[in-house]
Amino acid sequence: MDAPPSKENSEKFIRFSKLFRQIKINCPIIIESNLEKGFLLLTDFGPDHYLDALLKNPQLTHSLYNDALMTLRTLQSNGQSIMGEFSNYEEILLKQEMDLFIDWFCLKELSIDFNQKELIQWQNCSEILISNALIQPQVIVHRDFHSRNLMHTRDSNPGVLDYQDAVIGPITYDLVSLLRDCYISLSKTLLNQFLEDYYLNLEPSLKNKMTFNNFLRYFDLMGIQRHLKAIGIFSRLKHRDGKGDYLKDIPRTLHYIYSVTKKYPELSFLNLFIKNNCLDYKES
Repeated sequence: MDAPPSKENSEKFIRFSKLFRQIKINCPIIIESNLEKGFLLLTDFGPDHYLDALLKNPQLTHSLYNDALMTLRTLQSNGQSIMGEFSNYEEILLKQEMDLFIDWFCLKELSIDFNQKELIQWQNCSEILISNALIQPQVIVHRDFHSRNLMHTRDSNPGVLDYQDAVIGPITYDLVSLLRDCYISLSKTLLNQFLEDYYLNLEPSLKNKMTFNNFLRYFDLMGIQRHLKAIGIFSRLKHRDGKGDYLKDIPRTLHYIYSVTKKYPELSFLNLFIKNNCLDYKES
């Protein structure tokens, strides 16, 4: 792994690798490291991301997602023993992430500048989404648990990568990253099936903190926060870093936000904004 120190926190990656393996998460073994130069020698999970495997072999969908959901349950339940090693997903970070949407997608990509009334409405929606994140049961959160960071492996599937930004945060964050993935969509039937199974099989100490209806609301609203962040990051990659490849994933992500906000009248500003300004977005 080539991880320049100016761009990647390899110390955290090494430390979290040891902690995750301690709680039975299949992540790489660090064989050698040179933090000064940013080079790590790791065990190899092979060439196939989940995204590759799902696109090549759709018949594997159930088994791959079931394996990933089992890994996520393990992280959340076994992870309770190591939570003291991680920082909290604080309110200021949640807000900064959502603001990427207006700073980079609305302003830079669409040339839309919110007026004062719209900024107030945006702030009201942000507060609802932040509150939703903070009131959920808190667990270890990978923060990027999706089809490009899970490797399809022969043994102990999946192999888990890219967890150096892990924190203590909302129980539905990683779940929405996986099931409402920015890079591939599940059918509504499959999504609902996985959600119900996940809730029913949660460790009782976590499941007893919320009803199923609470859990679904947590999941929906958490997805909006994450998808606003993702759209902002995809736009920033283009405008700041010269990487436009991710723009093609913005329409799917916008449609997630639009379809979910239709269910929540308190988020009508976001729903109408997406409907009126974004649904016809095509990568430029």
